[in-house]
Amino acid sequence: MAKTVNIWIDGQHLEVPDSMTIIEAADKHGVYIPRLCYHPDLPPTANCGVCVVEIEGTPAPKRACCTPVNEGMKITTNSKKLRSYRKTLVEMILSNHDVTCPTCVANNKCELQILANNLGVDPESLPTILDRQPVDESSLSIIRDVNKCISCGRCITVCNEVQTVFAITMTDRGIGSHVDTPFGMGMANSPCVNCGQCTVYCPTGALRERGEIDLVWDAILDPDKHVIVQEAPSVRVSLGEDFGLPLGAVTPKKMYAALRKIGFDSVMDTNFTADLTILEEGTECVAKLKAGEKRPLITSCSPGWIKFMETYYPDLADCVSTAKSPMSMFGVLSKTYYAQENNIDPAKIVSVAIMPCTAKKFEARRPELRDSGFQDTDYVLTTRELIRMIKEAGIDFANLPEEEPDEGMSFYSGAGTIFGATGGVMEAAIRSAYFLVTGEELQHLDIEAVRGLQGVKEAAIEVPGFGEVRVAVAHGLSNARIVMDRVRESLATTGESPWHFIEIMACPGGCVGGGGQPYGNDIASRARRGLSLYEEDRSLPVRQSHKNPEVVKIYERFLGEPLSPLALKLLHTYYFKRSVSDGQVVEQVTEKHTAH
Repeated sequence: MAKTVNIWIDGQHLEVPDSMTIIEAADKHGVYIPRLCYHPDLPPTANCGVCVVEIEGTPAPKRACCTPVNEGMKITTNSKKLRSYRKTLVEMILSNHDVTCPTCVANNKCELQILANNLGVDPESLPTILDRQPVDESSLSIIRDVNKCISCGRCITVCNEVQTVFAITMTDRGIGSHVDTPFGMGMANSPCVNCGQCTVYCPTGALRERGEIDLVWDAILDPDKHVIVQEAPSVRVSLGEDFGLPLGAVTPKKMYAALRKIGFDSVMDTNFTADLTILEEGTECVAKLKAGEKRPLITSCSPGWIKFMETYYPDLADCVSTAKSPMSMFGVLSKTYYAQENNIDPAKIVSVAIMPCTAKKFEARRPELRDSGFQDTDYVLTTRELIRMIKEAGIDFANLPEEEPDEGMSFYSGAGTIFGATGGVMEAAIRSAYFLVTGEELQHLDIEAVRGLQGVKEAAIEVPGFGEVRVAVAHGLSNARIVMDRVRESLATTGESPWHFIEIMACPGGCVGGGGQPYGNDIASRARRGLSLYEEDRSLPVRQSHKNPEVVKIYERFLGEPLSPLALKLLHTYYFKRSVSDGQVVEQVTEKHTAH
C-alpha cells in the first residue's frame, strides 16, 4: 500500500498517496488546476507550462503535472502571479496558432479555446507570428494541420507509447522544434495505421478525421441514388453525449430516427453483420480446432489492427481470420443481397457506414474490398461527423421519438452489440462456437473473464468433445505487441500457439474508444460505454449470433451456409506485407481462401 502524505492545496488539508503528482492529487479532491498538454490517460510531458502552481518555500512556480507531492507541501493554485503567467503562456501559443474557431471541427470542444476564454484572453488583440504551413491531407483517414498544432506532445505519446506505431515525432530542436511525421513525408507515407487515437487526444483541431459529410449529403440529395446506412455497435452508446444525454446512454432507436430524418433511404444496422461475422469467423475457428491446428485464429474486425499486423507481423498473417469486418460484410451485401431482394440496380446504391473509427475510412478504400463489383462501402462517417450532420439538419436528438430500423439487415443479437467493447467479439464467438462444436447451447452466456479494461486478458473454456479452448483478448496496440510477440516466439520454439483464439482491437477499450468517437473520449468514458453495451446485451430477446433470424434467413435465401463458396467470395479477404518505414504495400502475403 502506498504511503500517504499530508499536503495543503489552497489552504485545504488533504491526505494523498505519495506516488501522486500535484495535479493528480488536486483532481482527486475536486481542485481544478488549468492545463493544456496534460491528460490523465497519458504520461505527463510538461510541455505547456500552464499547470504551474506556487509551493511555499520554493522560489519559482512548479509544473503540477510532473511535480510529486511531499509531506507538508503547501500549494497555491490560483494567484495574481499565476494568472498572469498562464495568460501570457496562452497568448504566446495563440500568437502562433491558426485562430479560425468558428469553422474549426473542434469549435466549442477545443481545450485551447476553452482555456483562453477562461483566462480572458482576446485573440483579436494579439500579434500574429504564424508562419502558415501546408495542411497534410495525404492520408485517407486523418488530416494533420500543423497551423493548429500547439506542440503539446499528446499525439506523440499516444502514438509511440500506447499504440507503439511511431508515426508521429518531434522534429528539429530549440525554437524550431515541431510535431511531424518521420522525415516529413506525410501521414500516408508514415507507419500510421489510421487508428485515430491522435485525434482523440489532440486538444485542438490539429488532427482530425478526413471529412466526408458533403459527399454523403450530395448522395442523399441525388434523386437517382438509393442511400443505405449502417451504424456500428458502439455508436449507439456515444452519440447521445453531445446532446445532453447521460454518458453511455443507449440510443439505437433515436439514432435510426435521426438518420431517417436526415434523408437516408434505408436505415439498417452493422450489428446484423456483427452476428454474421461470428458465424463466418466462428465456423473458421471450429474448423481449426477440429483439425488440430497449432496456429491460432485471430479476429479481423479492427482495421487499425489489420494494418498494424500487415506492417509489423506479416509473418503471422495466416493466423488472422479471412473474414471481413462487419462494416465490409454489410457493404458488399448492400450491393448484392439487398439489391437483389429489393430489385434495385446496385450501381445506384450508395452504402454509407457510421463508425466510431477513423481507420474504417482507410478500410473502405482498400482496393481488394470490391467483391460486389463496385466499391463495397462508399463513404464512412465517424460518430463526430454524424453529430455534426444531426446538428446541421436541426434535429432535436434528445427529444426525438424513437423509430425502428428497416427490415432485412438490421436485427441483431446481444452478441452483435457487444462487439463494440474489448472482449465482446471473443464473448460473442464463444457463445456460438460452443454450439457449433457441441450442438448444444452454452448455459451461461456472460463470459466475465474476457470483459474489462485489463490490457491482456486470458481465459480457458471447457468444451465437451474437444477439451480446453484457450483464448486471449488484447486492446491497444502495445498490448497487441505483447500477445503477438508471445505467439511468434511460441510458434518458433514449440510449433504451437499458447492460445486457440485471439481477439485484438486497435483502440484502448475497443470500438467504444475509437478514434472517431466524441471529443473527451477518455478511459473512464470508454468504460462506461462498454458497460452500456453489456446492459443492452442483457436486455435483448436474442443473445447469440446463430439465433439471429435475419442471419438465418440470409444463409437460407442467399449465402447457403458459413464458408460456402458464395460466402467465401463475398465475406472473406486477404492481406499484405507493408513497409515498416512508410506503411506502403510490399507484397501480398495471403491468398483469399487458403484458410479453408
